Amino acid sequence: MYTPKQFQITDKQEAVGFMQRYSFATLVTVNNNLPSATHLPFVVSQRDEEIVLISHFAKANPQVAEIVNSKPLVIFAEPHAYISPKHYEKELSVPTWNYIAVHAYGNARLIEDDDAKMQLLEHTIKFYEADYLKQWEALPADFKLNMLKGIVGFEIIVDELQGKKKLSQNKSERERENIIGDLSNSPLSTDKDIAEYMKSIK
Repeated sequence: MYTPKQFQITDKQEAVGFMQRYSFATLVTVNNNLPSATHLPFVVSQRDEEIVLISHFAKANPQVAEIVNSKPLVIFAEPHAYISPKHYEKELSVPTWNYIAVHAYGNARLIEDDDAKMQLLEHTIKFYEADYLKQWEALPADFKLNMLKGIVGFEIIVDELQGKKKLSQNKSERERENIIGDLSNSPLSTDKDIAEYMKSIK
């Protein structure tokens, strides 16, 4: 990811926190120079000093084979906002986009054992909707086993992390205030989120 120095996320914990907040991400692999992408919910955690991403595919997804034969990229990208040149002090200005993104590269391991897949699903349920766990535990065992047969779990140990927050750091304080004010009053939740992130780096 092209990231000028002023836009880099250099704090590892900041990147992890962003991935955990915006955890529905895009998994990209390449096979014979052809990229493939699947949109998946991830559980992002830290194991000692390692960042670990876990998720699962539908078993029929051809990326199951690709993920262990190539270096996967997982893209966490949200929120974003259009930035109008009306906020700038110079008339010779053009529109741009503010956004935050984290790219995680690593090595993948498939999780195909039923017990391990069950643990993965329960870990995912606890992360996304802990209240559902009781209902899940009460479901018939044969129903859950049939569900397990249709998926392949995996984990990615991240060995390269690239983070970018393009939040008008290269603009004047007055221009940034103009942008923050406009985005804060927008009806779009993504605009409001970008405004809050902009405030946090003032």
